[in-house]
Amino acid sequence: MGYAMSKLELESELFEGGDVTNEAGCSNRSGKPSGKVDHEIVQLTNLKSAPNERLCQLMPRKKKLPVSPAKMLAGREGNYSGRGGGFSSADRCHMLSRYLPENGPWLVDQATSRAYVSQFSADGSLFVAGFQGSNIRIYNVDGGWKVQKNILAKSLRWTVTDTSLSPDQRYLVYTSMSPIVHIVNVGSANTESLANVTEIHEGLDFSASDGGYSFGIFSVKFSTDGRELVAGSSDDSIYVYDLEANKLSLRIGAHMADVNTVTFADESGNLIYSGSDDNLCKVWDRRCFVTKDKPAGVLMGHLEGVTYIDSRGDGCYFISNSKDQTIKLWDIRKMSSSASCNLGFRNYEWDYRWMDYPPQARDLKHPCDQSVATYKGHSVLRTLIRCYFSPEYR
Repeated sequence: MGYAMSKLELESELFEGGDVTNEAGCSNRSGKPSGKVDHEIVQLTNLKSAPNERLCQLMPRKKKLPVSPAKMLAGREGNYSGRGGGFSSADRCHMLSRYLPENGPWLVDQATSRAYVSQFSADGSLFVAGFQGSNIRIYNVDGGWKVQKNILAKSLRWTVTDTSLSPDQRYLVYTSMSPIVHIVNVGSANTESLANVTEIHEGLDFSASDGGYSFGIFSVKFSTDGRELVAGSSDDSIYVYDLEANKLSLRIGAHMADVNTVTFADESGNLIYSGSDDNLCKVWDRRCFVTKDKPAGVLMGHLEGVTYIDSRGDGCYFISNSKDQTIKLWDIRKMSSSASCNLGFRNYEWDYRWMDYPPQARDLKHPCDQSVATYKGHSVLRTLIRCYFSPEYR
């Protein structure tokens, strides 16, 4: 996230290497005119994008800009600005001008149907995109975003609802509004993978052995060791499939509405996180099912359905995205044994698939919010928008 082809690049050079100071920030700007930064707007932006003066006073050795994000976050938590723990507009400018990407976006590919799901591989070398028109494309990021594999999905109902790459990146599973999950060998030499024509797309049956009713699968994830799959479904359940035994090993009646998202919490595979249209995030421990379909804990805080969960991989923290237009950070050590909080009557009606979020709902807060932090500013509309932790290697 550099500053190429931007005046901010010149400005940042002055911050890091020159005798640049700031009247609104840590010290005063030198009276010597600069040949690099002479635009009035740039000067005004610089004056209004310095860290809070009190924060600078508390760090006498920090005379140069930019102040590190860690210091600024610590200052916000300590309420050094006297604004109730929040960033001032200048603080926000100081952060955003250095960490928001300035290049792009640019077109990588174009299809004849809408892209529904997408995700980078764990190491960032591959990018998987699933389209409503039955195509799944795997792009080689390091190879200039060339299509490494073009998969034509089998028995698709409505759209490709989710995909997941195995940890070794040899296999990909894809789901639809069907209890059958298909697995494809993406490590083969064939670029085109036409279901059961050029390659076999083996179907894994997640339906109960008693031949129960049909359902759709919204979410699927490989375990860290690649031996199991976990899936969330439209019948309010979580399913675990044993790939080595080639059979369904566990079904949990998990929520009171669609289970939109599931994931393994860590490499042990014992903990599972789930999120649902019942607004709840739940934690499941496979080692101690004391009561049938009873979670190890429940986390309340979202006002609308949960669309996605991403685990930090440490068995403690995860983030969730929601139709209430927020991302929340959770610590499972704060979870409750049950959802005992009543949200009360909602005086508005809306459907995220075709309506904008009601303005009167944006400032509502859950009376029993257990989240560690809440992030706003994005939109969760039309489809189940994902959210992810930034990868460690970036």
